[in-house]
Amino acid sequence: MKVTVFGTGYVGLVQGAVLADVGHQVLCVDVDEKKIAALKAGQIPIHEPGLDALVINNQQLGRLQFTTNAAEGVAHSELIFLAVGTPPDEDGSADLQYVLAVARTIAQHMDGPRIVINKSTVPVGTADKVTAVIAEGLAQRNVPYTFDVVSNPEFLKEGAAVGDCQRPDRIIIGTSNPASEAKLRELYAPFNRNHDKIVMMDVKSAELTKYAANAMLATKISFMNEIANLAERLGANIEAVRRGIGSDPRIGYHFIYPGVGYGGSCFPKDVKALIHTAKEVEFEPLVLNAVEDRNHAQRNVLFERISTFYNGDLKGKTIAVWGLAFKPNTDDMREAPSRVLLESLWAAGAKVQAYDPVAMKEAHRIYSERADLQLVDNPLAAVQGADCLTIVTEWQIFRTPDFSLLAQTLADKMIFDGRNLFEPSLPAGHGLGYVSIGRPMQLPR
Repeated sequence: MKVTVFGTGYVGLVQGAVLADVGHQVLCVDVDEKKIAALKAGQIPIHEPGLDALVINNQQLGRLQFTTNAAEGVAHSELIFLAVGTPPDEDGSADLQYVLAVARTIAQHMDGPRIVINKSTVPVGTADKVTAVIAEGLAQRNVPYTFDVVSNPEFLKEGAAVGDCQRPDRIIIGTSNPASEAKLRELYAPFNRNHDKIVMMDVKSAELTKYAANAMLATKISFMNEIANLAERLGANIEAVRRGIGSDPRIGYHFIYPGVGYGGSCFPKDVKALIHTAKEVEFEPLVLNAVEDRNHAQRNVLFERISTFYNGDLKGKTIAVWGLAFKPNTDDMREAPSRVLLESLWAAGAKVQAYDPVAMKEAHRIYSERADLQLVDNPLAAVQGADCLTIVTEWQIFRTPDFSLLAQTLADKMIFDGRNLFEPSLPAGHGLGYVSIGRPMQLPR
């Protein structure tokens, strides 16, 4: 089948490449000329495991193409995916300007029937707005082409997006049009062979399903962080509590790891957008408000622990930071807890030596040249000359450090671990102080 994808970010590029990999003819459209030129040259603008080979191979096979020509994109296919950004507006609502701009472009260039598939994360009611924009554009042209707007939300995890797209847990399709349902079932047939993963529903329910899923996962994270803070005050061990509740199949182990809060491009934005949507219909989302409040507070926990240890005086201190991306296997630093920590440390007069396996370029882009930030080439370089070590992202490379070397290197022999990577006895056995989340604090010996 021929498919057009508007937008070459995480969602659009991964979806387009995976659809091309099963044999569809995919044309990806973006207004960013530099990005399209780079993609044509085989340069992938984001770090996502497995994506480079997928894009390059399918481009060489002629199944995946890139263009900045919107008219060419609309003419290419009856099936048009909207995968453009929906950044948060100042009031927390999702900014739909890019989605609606593509809708106007489609109406301007349509030369026959089209199925417009909303892949972007959009508030409930967006399909109606897209429908109205396209209908208005067609009316201005005085052409009678038929079209349908379908909701088909994505459920991709950054760092595992390719696998999630190739082996989806579920495929949500929101439409009441049997013809559109048939086309989407045909499109997704290669991903739906072992058992039926397609879940059909109305458009608004599909739009809400995406937000509900992310809000539920964010809720689990914030709940676990709240219990971790309580465990510390009660003298309990949150890791034992986690294993105890995770063994209940009604709860499970996913998303119940205590830490320094959630970040990235999805959870913070989607929780805010769902809160805004609720208030628009005069409903106060008490649980969602609490989820956001806890996460906001949790992102300050590491700095508070460091500041307390140094009695509020961090001037002249050098803090080693391991991990800058909001999660492993990505270079994404949007809403990353590391940014809250770095900026708080700088405000308190501390210097930072930081390392991340893939997010160094992104960190430099965000913070440029600062006298109080040194981006280094490896984890050990970060701790050279540092007073203490802080771990913010749970990269595999950080899980088995040389504790003896750290004890010899860190001036104050302290590790502040925001991801509970170690059993406290390990660093303590080498004379290191160890502060984690929801567990008793170990002071250096």
